[in-house]
Amino acid sequence: MLAKYQRLESEGVWRADEDAQRRDIIVSIGEATLTLTDLNEVALTHWSLPAIRRQNPGTRPAIYAPGEDTSETLEIADDEMIDAVEKVLRAVRKQGRHPGRLRTFAVGGLSFAILLLVVFWLPGAISRYATSIIPKETRDNIGTRLAADVERLTGAHCEDAAARIALDRLTRRLFPENTPKVLILPSALETTQHLPGGTILVSHKLVEDFETVDVLAGFLLAENLRRRSSDPFERLLRDAGLAAALGLLTTGDMNEDDLRTHAESLIAADPAQLPANALAAAFVQSEVKPDDYIAAATPPAATSDILTTTSAQIPTSPLLTDSEWIALQQICES
Repeated sequence: MLAKYQRLESEGVWRADEDAQRRDIIVSIGEATLTLTDLNEVALTHWSLPAIRRQNPGTRPAIYAPGEDTSETLEIADDEMIDAVEKVLRAVRKQGRHPGRLRTFAVGGLSFAILLLVVFWLPGAISRYATSIIPKETRDNIGTRLAADVERLTGAHCEDAAARIALDRLTRRLFPENTPKVLILPSALETTQHLPGGTILVSHKLVEDFETVDVLAGFLLAENLRRRSSDPFERLLRDAGLAAALGLLTTGDMNEDDLRTHAESLIAADPAQLPANALAAAFVQSEVKPDDYIAAATPPAATSDILTTTSAQIPTSPLLTDSEWIALQQICES
């Protein structure tokens, strides 16, 4: 349609502004412009076709302006030229950009980006921030309450005086610095987990079902490495959600329902896989042979190979006496 009218010319009357004289001119349609020339064919101005607005729709002669806010006008009386301009304008606007649609897409895209930030970035950012500023006393308090919620699911942790002495000795042997508190649970938990505040939870199976203390020691080393690798308090806040993290920031406390839900998820969760080299280094540093742990935990083949190779470098050193290990094995029988 545009090509059909690109050579069309007609007479017109042009006025540069409200105070200017009306001038007879020649109007011609180009590919994207309306060209106005004087009678000597000297170009006076070019109007962009998509910007042109008709000031008197349905009335002839037709009066056009080069945009919305301008006093410049062009009057055309030639019917063929008027029809041509109208058709060209419709075609150009149909082919051209759609500001309204573009704004819709822009607003929609921005809204979607904000939604992504709120859904995926903001909860993690708030959780990390809350984790970084919550004092140790609050962590310990929430960790104690979370341990109580766990014990409502598993039963109270096992306790026996002789067994506790053996367990404390083993814990100090493995972790002479930043020694965690270890609780043996009588049911539900399959292997190990950890809580905010430095508590490691251990299944009764790890003391009752194996002949050597090395299995328990290996699982404790692995769980302590998980505890040090990622903050359990941040895990709690991620699990509880954005509202819980914001509530903690504003009130300094967490809802009991959120703690109970997190306790349930901890009991059901499988322990996270660990980097093989970091796990091997933990065995070497603590002088614990990993052979019995490998047999009990069945880690991935690559991890197993690295631990097996490491075992030859570790001297044999008893972790507990036979009587201490027997006492510890009976911790849940009293």
